[in-house]
Amino acid sequence: MTRAVTCTTRPPRAGERDGVDYHFLDAGSFLKRVHAGEFLEHATVYGNSYGMLKAEVLGKLRQGKDVLLNVDVQGAATIRQKALEDPELKRALVSVFLTPPSMSILEERLRRRATDSEAVIQKRLGVARQEIAQWKQFDYLLLSASIEEDLRRMLAIVEAEKMRSVRAQAPEL
Repeated sequence: MTRAVTCTTRPPRAGERDGVDYHFLDAGSFLKRVHAGEFLEHATVYGNSYGMLKAEVLGKLRQGKDVLLNVDVQGAATIRQKALEDPELKRALVSVFLTPPSMSILEERLRRRATDSEAVIQKRLGVARQEIAQWKQFDYLLLSASIEEDLRRMLAIVEAEKMRSVRAQAPEL
């Protein structure tokens, strides 16, 4: 499994690397790519732009890789809509809603990260409440436990989806 790297206009956080964690773009470059239709989905969140390049996703799918996209609820809705028009994307798409098991745990994680002001934390919690309400729009719900456990569960979903008749290789007769 490989992760598709998202583009963003926000500045890198400590330890983040361009091309690994995100593709860090200035606002002008990002906007040019939007106008050129290069994004599978894009949005402005908390004052910064984020987007998933079509070429990044389709290129990896065409190499036979399982591609993990880390997008918000609006991004997932956009991708689901585009999958209705693109058979290649539709065949590959499986959506998983990953969320902490409670708002108090989410708040604790945001505070422990220690990168946001109180106002930003409160705004994020408000948005999270709205997004969590949309979990039924996804194929799977994954209540986050630990990074290791979340990964184990995600890999189980990927393996199960590979065995669906619409994705599996036909047995030799």
